[in-house]
Amino acid sequence: MRAVVLTKFGGPQYLEAATLSDPVPGPGEVLLRVRACALNHLDLWIRAGLPGSKVKLPHILGCDAAGEVVALGPGAEGVSLGGRFAVHPGRSCARCDACRDARDPDCPSYGIIGAYGGLPGAYAELLAVPVEHLLSMPDSLSFIDASAVPLTFLTAWHMLTTSARLRPGETALVVGAGAGVAVAAIQIAKLAGARVIATSTSKEKLEAARGLGADETIHHPPEDLVRAVRRLTKGRMADVVFEHVGVAVLMEALKCLRPSGRLVTCGATSGALAEIDLRYVFSRRLSLLGSTMGNLAEMRRVWALAAEGRLKPVVDRTYPLEQARQAHERLEAGGQFGKVVLTA
Repeated sequence: MRAVVLTKFGGPQYLEAATLSDPVPGPGEVLLRVRACALNHLDLWIRAGLPGSKVKLPHILGCDAAGEVVALGPGAEGVSLGGRFAVHPGRSCARCDACRDARDPDCPSYGIIGAYGGLPGAYAELLAVPVEHLLSMPDSLSFIDASAVPLTFLTAWHMLTTSARLRPGETALVVGAGAGVAVAAIQIAKLAGARVIATSTSKEKLEAARGLGADETIHHPPEDLVRAVRRLTKGRMADVVFEHVGVAVLMEALKCLRPSGRLVTCGATSGALAEIDLRYVFSRRLSLLGSTMGNLAEMRRVWALAAEGRLKPVVDRTYPLEQARQAHERLEAGGQFGKVVLTA
C-alpha cells in the first residue's frame, strides 16, 4: 500500500512517501480503504517528538480516517464489503476499572491511532479497524467531511459537556476560533444553549465563526481580551472558557472568567510552560480543567449529531496523500479555518 511515514522526529521534511505491506485485519476487525484523513495538531506534536507517546520510527501518523471496507477479518460481523465508515480514533481495553467507568483515556493501555500507544495511523491507503470503532456514514457526508469530525468534535464535546458541564444560558468564550477543535466548540456550545463569544487574530476567521453560530466576536489582539469580554457581558464575564492555545493567552483567559468559572484546555500550540498567578485562581474559586478526547459512547453521540447535520465539519483545504509535508506546513502556519485533510 501507499503511505507517508515519519522517519525521524522533527520537521515536516521527515515525512516520506513509502510503499508498505498491506495490513491484515485481525479478529473482529475490517480493512478500511482510507479515502480521507484529517490532520490534527496532535500530528504535529507527534512528528516533533511528544514525550510519552511511545512512537517507534518509522511511524504512520493520522488520527482521523474515513473510507470503505475492502476486507473482513475473522468474526467481523454486521459489516458489509463496500460499507462507508469513519473511525473512532481511541483504543482501550474495555475491561479495566477506567473503561468500566467510561474513562477510556485513563485506561493503562489507551492509545490513539497515529499517535499514542504506537498505533499506526491513516496516512495510508489501508487501515485495520475494530468493528466497534466504525462510524457508519450517511449518504449526505463525503469522505472528506466525515474525516473532519471524530477527534476534534469528540474532544470539544468532552471538554464542554463532560469536563466543563456547560449549561443553557451560560456564556462560553472560545479562544482561537480558526482551529478545528474551536470550530467544533462553537457549534457544540450553541447546541448546548450557551451564548458564544469567539476570538481570533483574523477578522476573516471571526466572520466565519459568526456563520457557525458565534453570537459575539473579539479581534484579539489588537483588542484587549479581558476588557472586551467585560464589555460584551456587561461585567459578568464568561462562565466557561474553551482554550487550546496555551502560554500566549492562558492567564488572560483565566481573567475572563466570572467567580467560580471554569476554564477547560486541551492544547498548547503557543507553548506549554504557562505562568499562572495562583492567588487569582484560588481567590476567585476558579476551576482549571485539563481535557483530552472522550470515550466511545460520547463519540457515538457526536457522530449521530453530525449524521443528522446538527454538527457540521468545516474543511479548510485538501491535499493528496503524497503532499503530507505541505499539509503539515499549512496547519503549522496557523492560517487555516477548520480542518486540513489528506485524500488517498
